[in-house]
Amino acid sequence: MGHKNKRYAEEFKREALEMAAKGDVSVAQLERDLGITPGLIYKWRQRYRGDDKGGELKPSAEREAEAEIRRLKRELAIAREERDILKKAIQVFSQDHTR
Repeated sequence: MGHKNKRYAEEFKREALEMAAKGDVSVAQLERDLGITPGLIYKWRQRYRGDDKGGELKPSAEREAEAEIRRLKRELAIAREERDILKKAIQVFSQDHTR
């Protein structure tokens, strides 16, 4: 049977991470109480860093770096395609058309 990934609101994630940080109950117990997948709070800890000023969840430095690498790879692929197109255009226009 198909398995859908459930999406959680940022506020829910922030509150779950705050509860886990308090340490009143174990992370496993907290996950059971909240009805979320085991290990999800640990994943959220790795993925997000808390913004103390606004209480907003932001991607961790590692996630930001991975996103930047993906963006740069896409940009490089586009630049290579453009370069190859220009090379072909130069070949076409530089051929002798006096046949």
